Amino acid sequence: MMQSIHRFIHELTFEQLPADVIEQAKYCVLDLLGVAAAGKATQLQNMVAKLAQKQFAGDTPMLFSDHTASGCGATLYGGMLIDSMDAHDGQVLTKGHVGVAVLPGLLASMHESAITGEELLTSLIIGYEIATRAGIALHQTACDYHTSGAWNALGVAAVSARRKDLTDAQTEHALGIAEFYGPRSQMMRCIEHPTMLKDGSGWGAMAGFASAELAEEGFTGAPAVTLLDQQTHALWADLGQRWYILEQYFKPYPVCRWAQPAVEAVRALQQENKLEPDEIELIEVHSFHQAVCLHTKRPETTEQAQYSLPFSVASAVIDNTVTVEAVTKGLNDPARLALTERMKLIEEPAYNDKFPAERWAHVVVTLKNGDKLTSPPCIARGNPENPLSRGEMRGKFRTLAEKELPASHVSAIEEGCLQLDKASKEQVIAWLSLLYQGTLSDKPSDTSR
Repeated sequence: MMQSIHRFIHELTFEQLPADVIEQAKYCVLDLLGVAAAGKATQLQNMVAKLAQKQFAGDTPMLFSDHTASGCGATLYGGMLIDSMDAHDGQVLTKGHVGVAVLPGLLASMHESAITGEELLTSLIIGYEIATRAGIALHQTACDYHTSGAWNALGVAAVSARRKDLTDAQTEHALGIAEFYGPRSQMMRCIEHPTMLKDGSGWGAMAGFASAELAEEGFTGAPAVTLLDQQTHALWADLGQRWYILEQYFKPYPVCRWAQPAVEAVRALQQENKLEPDEIELIEVHSFHQAVCLHTKRPETTEQAQYSLPFSVASAVIDNTVTVEAVTKGLNDPARLALTERMKLIEEPAYNDKFPAERWAHVVVTLKNGDKLTSPPCIARGNPENPLSRGEMRGKFRTLAEKELPASHVSAIEEGCLQLDKASKEQVIAWLSLLYQGTLSDKPSDTSR
């Protein structure tokens, strides 16, 4: 099994990639960069930026920053920057996120040597395929529910091993080191008590990047159990045949994926009946256990708001969507907070049975006049079976990025992403230069941040 994994990591070529896989990879990059730009508005990223500069000094550019750090520091920062705004892609069976770690690790590894757009996309796809399988494998074999950093570290290690042209033995050790040192942090702890810890992806990304560095020096760490366990054999047997990057979802809203079926349920009601907050007596939200655990009603931080089912539903009632502004500047909005207090979360056994492959919710709204409005059962938008259109994806990127970047940069980054499959080394370098500049949140005059 390891031999086929090594071949996939080191020998896969752009020409072997299906056209839809290449197209998906370009939109993964675009989506992640939009989320990264939006993350610049958070206090979390500012704290991690300072840590990276103070404790991980080096000359590797940091994403959307004028500053540099070591490869490890830049990878840590990039992962936590994207993770700071919960709008990035994910995969249902991993119950987590891949690109948030793989892209920062890839960008940091590219500082050592320029590559074409074809190689950038090929490396990114390898990272997605390895990390997604590692995530599913870990959930199949571990008794606890760990954060994404526990397994997306292996995707970063794989990408870094390819970029360094490690031997098979070194690659095997890099994957083993990443599996061992990736943070086995408890996801439900951060769901029950939302803080800046988020999904562990920054530390997972850094662990994966460092693992390849260590393996190159002869540090040993094999085997990676999630790659070799008999229980997970089938997961790895179809490398290069089944493309898990096509099974990623894209989020329309910057909140936990588990809250988004209920948001869609509210929006479904809004299509038939305009919901007026002052006319609502009670909102009953029926969903699966993990969603109901997102129970914070009066979030005091953006992290709590992003992990709040009541706040997300209240925002959907008021705005018919959930925006970055709602989960950052809208925390003290009296109308949203009043609605959260008139909300009841109900665990639905039938929806529990479908999780994690499917995530469902419906809402029952009782009006003050006694009328009851019940939504149909809903899933979140943006899955492979109900994807966001390419126009919606581009619109999402612009909406997120334009708050932090000049319009000319937004357009150039977008165009560069969608032309990566045709980009020379020189064109990739020019495109990267747009990613390694400060944003509006870095300006001292912007006191609102």
